[in-house]
Amino acid sequence: MPELAYADVAAGRVTEAQRARIKRRGCVVIRGLYDPKQVAEWNAEILNYIDANHYLERSKEKAGIDKYFSGLASGAPQIYGLYWSRPQMMARQGEPQAVTRAFLNRLWTFEKGGVQYFDPDRQANYADRIRRRQPGDTTLGLSPHSDGGSVERWCEPTFRSMYHEVLQGDPFKFDPYDAAGRTQTREIPSPAVCSAFRTFQGWTALSKQGPGDGTLKLVPISQTMPWMLLRALQADVPEGDLCGAKPGRALGASNEWHADLLGALVSIPEVQPGDTVWWHSDVIHAVEDRHNGNGYSNVIYISSAPWCDKNAAFLARQAPAFLEGRSSPDFAPEDYEVDFVGRARSEDLSPLGQMQMGLRPWA
Repeated sequence: MPELAYADVAAGRVTEAQRARIKRRGCVVIRGLYDPKQVAEWNAEILNYIDANHYLERSKEKAGIDKYFSGLASGAPQIYGLYWSRPQMMARQGEPQAVTRAFLNRLWTFEKGGVQYFDPDRQANYADRIRRRQPGDTTLGLSPHSDGGSVERWCEPTFRSMYHEVLQGDPFKFDPYDAAGRTQTREIPSPAVCSAFRTFQGWTALSKQGPGDGTLKLVPISQTMPWMLLRALQADVPEGDLCGAKPGRALGASNEWHADLLGALVSIPEVQPGDTVWWHSDVIHAVEDRHNGNGYSNVIYISSAPWCDKNAAFLARQAPAFLEGRSSPDFAPEDYEVDFVGRARSEDLSPLGQMQMGLRPWA
């Protein structure tokens, strides 16, 4: 799995060979975005936010609202339906995040034939959740899957346009980093199905974690989706079955249908507080079934969602949710934070953070 130092990204010292390897693998660990002392303060503040507002007690009352991962065999991960804590907002709007996401966006073909599909240097801050996985847990893994569309990858015209080389019989021409069509896709509406365009999914580590600590696993191959699409069309798959894909759910990769691919599933290397992990939006990923470590495995999910019409439209829905403390609109409407003490407000955001949230025009 490729690894970079944030200092090299910020200084423009990443080589073409390193860029090529990231593009081939579809993932990268970028280390040292935030100072560990700052991250420790954020981690403690999140814990206080959870405890002071009695999140765990209140979440039991709304159990079962989020159905997105219900079809994945390992069950639901220990993910908290919180979006607007102050540490989450501070981490999203930080200058190192903006620099890193611009670097990642520029691995894509974002302009072609005089048409710009997205602005690589401006971000839409897509609000996602928190993972806090307790040591010793053996029940909260997440089976291999890809987000951002399931059956619509075969059936929806906007997705078929994006995958036209694959479906017309020339899968090796498909470029997973060509943004043409990516910002026009129409996903089946469902709680927790991402309706924004993300070049890379990602998270920022709040604690030390690595293999065996109940953390992330990836299939580090960017050219995965052509194989997934064509696998469902083979003769051994029953008529009308797309290898188990269901509307409004994650696109699962199972041992029944995708064993060859899952042979490449590996855990991420050990990361420290302030490190980040990024994976292409098509890449198959999972969460380890067992947490054999001694400490909590904590992350803030922060992806790279560059500025485009699709993401601007999403922000028009997300901004009121932030101001009112409701759940981010792509997720189940649990709305825990409406009356939470200590949640972030508009005045807590920097000018950059307000622009990234669609609360003020870009300068």
